[in-house]
Amino acid sequence: MTTTSEGALMRDTESLIAVDDPAWPHLQKALAESEAIALSVASEQGQRSLWELQVTAASMMGAVALHTGGIVAEHGWVRLYGGGSESLPSIAETNGLGGSVSAPPGALIVGHDVLGGLFAIDGGALGVSPGEVCYFGPDTLTWDGLGGGYSAFLMAALGGGLGVVFEGLRWPGWQDEVAPLALSQGISLYPPPSTVEGRDVSKVSRSVVSIRELLGTK
Repeated sequence: MTTTSEGALMRDTESLIAVDDPAWPHLQKALAESEAIALSVASEQGQRSLWELQVTAASMMGAVALHTGGIVAEHGWVRLYGGGSESLPSIAETNGLGGSVSAPPGALIVGHDVLGGLFAIDGGALGVSPGEVCYFGPDTLTWDGLGGGYSAFLMAALGGGLGVVFEGLRWPGWQDEVAPLALSQGISLYPPPSTVEGRDVSKVSRSVVSIRELLGTK
């Protein structure tokens, strides 16, 4: 155990990794059965991310942080954060967790989509339900619960089960437009889908922009 400047106790990396039933084999199986891509992560970076999050390797989030640099699913539409890579930030980095926080954040951002929509776990600040994964979509501009926790959300992402979340946000042939994009890129819709004019995304203007530009508007 170590202690932060705020006096909170931090479990050491070894104890977070040394669990009886690590989630990684289960996640590996799900990845093998999926078209999703797990980005590589340096061992040292994965261990640091696990420690910064203070979750164990028995959890799915712990497995993602420790063993992947992130996960790309749905033909590149969904980008989930892990331990960090050149292409995606880590969960800890995204949420400003450096091992010195005294309490969990009110919302833990765990990924984004190609349109700049965000996925986050409600820690009490989103007003949905603590522990539930929520989606901030460019069409609603509100946080909506997805009906389950992180593990259920992750399995849905790997199994192509998030289609209902993006209903109304996808256009014919979206896969061919999204798949070639770099993870540093996203797609801007104009007029935006939150407007009456932009409600039918098959008729709006679409342009490739920096994903930072899209995420910076949140």
